[in-house]
Amino acid sequence: MTTELQQPVKYHLPLGEQLIELNPYIGKHIKLRYTGKIFCVHCQRSIKKSFNQGFCYPCFTSLAQCDMCIMKPELCHYDAGTCREPKWGEEFCFQPHYVYLANSSGIKVGITRHTQIPTRWIDQGAVQALPILKVASRYISGLAEIAIAEHVSDKTSWQRMLKNLQEPVDLITRRDELLAECQEQLAAITEKFGDQAIEFLPEEKVIDIQFPVEQYPVKVKSFNFDKVAEVEGVLQGIKGQYLLLDTGVINIRKFTGYEVEFEA
Repeated sequence: MTTELQQPVKYHLPLGEQLIELNPYIGKHIKLRYTGKIFCVHCQRSIKKSFNQGFCYPCFTSLAQCDMCIMKPELCHYDAGTCREPKWGEEFCFQPHYVYLANSSGIKVGITRHTQIPTRWIDQGAVQALPILKVASRYISGLAEIAIAEHVSDKTSWQRMLKNLQEPVDLITRRDELLAECQEQLAAITEKFGDQAIEFLPEEKVIDIQFPVEQYPVKVKSFNFDKVAEVEGVLQGIKGQYLLLDTGVINIRKFTGYEVEFEA
């Protein structure tokens, strides 16, 4: 789903040539029907199974954006000359990235490209977010994230996020504590990669995010198009990339590339 940072977040569901605004359907009965067709999001070929949220197997094994170093930037192997797509890597990885704190199921540290702010936070279901470092490359962001992750989680519990169980966090205070705790590691990164490798962001303010939800689930039942072709119920809200129905929840991003029909 595409998003806009409004209060609350505005959601659209792209289906083929259509772009369906979803917020007006909250409180109404909707139905999603999977037709059985899947198309690779990169090469558009028809496939029976998708990998890495939307790719065919050949694209999954050949594209740099599907390599393990995208999930774990500290494993970047560009300097070893083994990047799957060096030109893509230069355009994607060798540009400014941000290290941030977010509160989705509790406080966590994460990284994102500058072009993905605030989309990344919305997709994670974060109700608060704060950029704390601007770094020169994706690889360096991974090193900084590892240092900070020794003191705070780098993962989101999607069940807690969907139940809205997180408590408010003073991200400014926590930022200052974490940067003090990681001072030696961050200084070592700067010494190795230069003074421009890491920029501290003391003037950044906390971004508060509100999601269009009328009712959060008490128990989380997850739908899977690979097992059930039709998903329907009253749309009670949207958070992260999940539709919250009175009958269960569905992660729309997980089924990127699936041909789906929408009814309301």
